[in-house]
Amino acid sequence: MKKPLPVKLFIGMLSSAPELFQLCTDIFSKEYGPLDYESLPLPWNMTNYYRNELGDGIVRRFIFFNELIDPAELPKIKNFAIMIEKKFSISADNGLRRRINLDPGYVTEAKVVLATTKDYSHRIYIGLNIYAEVTLKYNIRNHQYTACDYTYPDYATDQYRALFGSARDLLRSTLHSPACRRDQICE
Repeated sequence: MKKPLPVKLFIGMLSSAPELFQLCTDIFSKEYGPLDYESLPLPWNMTNYYRNELGDGIVRRFIFFNELIDPAELPKIKNFAIMIEKKFSISADNGLRRRINLDPGYVTEAKVVLATTKDYSHRIYIGLNIYAEVTLKYNIRNHQYTACDYTYPDYATDQYRALFGSARDLLRSTLHSPACRRDQICE
């Protein structure tokens, strides 16, 4: 049986408290190794969905890790992210209120996959109470990621698709390096 190729782990972070980005980056780096790529803070104004929870002035940031992972690790990583979200949550009238939203996923040569706790028609259960969805797919003719019917509006923007294209280039350079054999996780 052929093992799946290793993938590039990323974390999408949303918060109106940007100082949390570095704190969370440090925690994830301790667990999953150094970064090889990260975005600048990006304004996030696609929807008001998180405003009641995260506040006004929400900003998005992505971090990408140097070491490739086995895609089967994604449920464990999403649960780790949930634990970090709870660590930085504050008390609210009806329980805890998150101050940061952490969305792990991975990049392959063919797609960008996001992990979520919410089931829906286009999501597949991957274990540990976590679902996954392909949110971008790579179009070989256009040499870029394209959105799916259900892709979140921010992920469908040219800016995000270009960002993930750059991450794909890093993944490809690692996968096709002499140091990386196809049957192992590569650094």
